[in-house]
Amino acid sequence: MDLFMGMCFLALFYAFFCICKLVLQRRGQGCYMLAYECYKPPEERKLNTGSCAKIVFRNKNLGLEEYRFLLKTIVSSGLGEETYGPPIVFAEREQEPTLADAHLEMKDFIFDTLDKLFARTGVSPSEIDILAVNVSMFAPVPSLTASIINRYKMRENIKAFNLSGMGCSASLVAVDLVRHLFKSYKESYAIVVSTESMGPHWYCGREKSMLLSNCLFRSGSCSMLLTNKRALKHRAILRLKSVVRTDLGSNDEAYECCMQVEDDHGNLGFRLTKGLTKAAAQAFSNNLRILVPKLLPLRELLRQFFVAKLEKNIKKTTQVETLNLKSGVDHFCIRPGGRAVIDGVGKGLGLNDYDLEPARMALHRFGNTSAAGNWYVLSYMEAKKRLKKGDKILMISLGAGFMCNNCVWEVMRDLDSVNVWKDCIENYPPQCLVNPFKEKYSWINDECLNFVRLH
Repeated sequence: MDLFMGMCFLALFYAFFCICKLVLQRRGQGCYMLAYECYKPPEERKLNTGSCAKIVFRNKNLGLEEYRFLLKTIVSSGLGEETYGPPIVFAEREQEPTLADAHLEMKDFIFDTLDKLFARTGVSPSEIDILAVNVSMFAPVPSLTASIINRYKMRENIKAFNLSGMGCSASLVAVDLVRHLFKSYKESYAIVVSTESMGPHWYCGREKSMLLSNCLFRSGSCSMLLTNKRALKHRAILRLKSVVRTDLGSNDEAYECCMQVEDDHGNLGFRLTKGLTKAAAQAFSNNLRILVPKLLPLRELLRQFFVAKLEKNIKKTTQVETLNLKSGVDHFCIRPGGRAVIDGVGKGLGLNDYDLEPARMALHRFGNTSAAGNWYVLSYMEAKKRLKKGDKILMISLGAGFMCNNCVWEVMRDLDSVNVWKDCIENYPPQCLVNPFKEKYSWINDECLNFVRLH
């Protein structure tokens, strides 16, 4: 009996030891966001109807068919009159970009947001332990992380990572990288910078699948400060709950649906194919299969289990109730890749106009800002004072590769900070989202023009 009691005591002691070890390990693995700053370009770089038309008509490679395609695309894009373009376009040099143009654009985007982030948080650049920058289409030597380290005179032992070619979902790749690094580097600060090089990659050819990017992509950037210091938990605005990444790169069709290529005349651009919709749906579905069990409460998972059993055992005569993500999510932060993307995700998840409003408004006001897009959506929610302590945010991003990267954030306190929306939030949502392109340029569709050369 004494031997039996001794073995039971040892087993209990070992279990207690394992539990304590697990708790101590998890205590240092938190990932908290202290602040983020989105970039707002100067007013003179707004791409309204008139400036867009000038850029289009400057491209002598376009004909009537391309004009009609662009008119249809822009009208249905969901973009408004106040999005921002790269400096090189306003200098009318998009057909002859230089390396200096790319560097100036990046420094403008990155340094503006970092200056504001350091000033807002009071954290010194010398305190930063980890730096991750994601820019898909510009990878200079020295790297962009090196330029940041040089500008802010950061420490010699900083852990710097430069992510390129990761597409529009790269921001969450960088956040996930930091989350994993926090497991090894305790009591650390991390900076993540998400932006895209737009000017040097403005497409000047006539291939329709490559002209789409000119209609959708706009200038934007975001820098964020993360930490795993528990002592700063009270200052945090968000806590990262989980991240799930899905990559369909092994599928040829998915791999090729978003790709930087040259057209037949040597014009560099970004091609979007018809396979994009299929790849996005598949990647999103695969991602949710892994994320949903981590996201939803037990009662919803049990309900879905019994519904699935019911479907299997009897013939379905009525439409089965869809998965209720709202039982575990309060806000849906969908990257504003385009109106069709937002509407497609909303339909698939059974979301209403209130749920989709932040993504639609971010697209209307700032356009598709590539990897930074999620943060413009988040800042809209904050500006509208939607984010309350304890709320869960599902952040959804799709990008080239083809990848779907989703994560869940928990709001740590009521948020209402002044941000990039401060000068216009009272005007949103507008009563009408229709842009004036159709009204001003509908004459392009006149049949009489079929017999007229526009150049």
